[in-house]
Amino acid sequence: MSTDPHHIEVAGIGVEVVRKEIKNLHVGVYPPAGRVRVAAPLRLDDEAVRLAVVSHLAWIRRKQKEFEGQDRQSQRDMVSGESHYFQGRRLRLAVKERGGIPGVGLLGHTTLELRVPPAFDRVQRDAVLQRWYRRQLRALLPPLLAKWEPRVGKTIAEVRIKGMKTRWGSCNADAGRIWLNLELIKKPVACVEYVLVHEMVHLLERHHTERFQECMERLMPNWRLHREELNRAPLAHEEWKY
Repeated sequence: MSTDPHHIEVAGIGVEVVRKEIKNLHVGVYPPAGRVRVAAPLRLDDEAVRLAVVSHLAWIRRKQKEFEGQDRQSQRDMVSGESHYFQGRRLRLAVKERGGIPGVGLLGHTTLELRVPPAFDRVQRDAVLQRWYRRQLRALLPPLLAKWEPRVGKTIAEVRIKGMKTRWGSCNADAGRIWLNLELIKKPVACVEYVLVHEMVHLLERHHTERFQECMERLMPNWRLHREELNRAPLAHEEWKY
């Protein structure tokens, strides 16, 4: 059980508060703007949450400053020379106008070639790239599922890929279904693996309880490093949290 989130202000910082059936309070700071979110046990009132945030103020401001200094992707114009990301690598886009079927290809380790008809506008060019991104992310999943399903002890009914503005992943525990954010294909493969395992563990424990963290520690002892890498990688102009 969890309550609907509400907001309080502490020392000029807006804080989203969500109460859950958990034992310990957790303070999180999320990219890209350093949004502060507190997951609190049901028994704690707002005053207790305020005191917890105050005790974390130095850490919160340090994390927010770190996020301010991160690279961000602005709206892409889909023209040659732009930077685009794939599996953690920054690539230069090279647009090749030609007839035939649109497509995308990697040229070495530095260039992403986009092949499109001359009449294609920015939106159409971006759609070609997004379809290629989707295929690349989909291709990563079978070996990862084969590796982690026996370790977690859960068979995944389906993994879907979609654009999400606020999450890297989500799951439906009852249906055994997982969704992954398409933007993950821009991150290192280890980050994709971390998010997939994170959501699989939610099939065992729905909330970020101590049991959830114990499961993550047992299955992926370095999961916190992957989470840091995920949030440290260049951010898009949208906002995600994990």
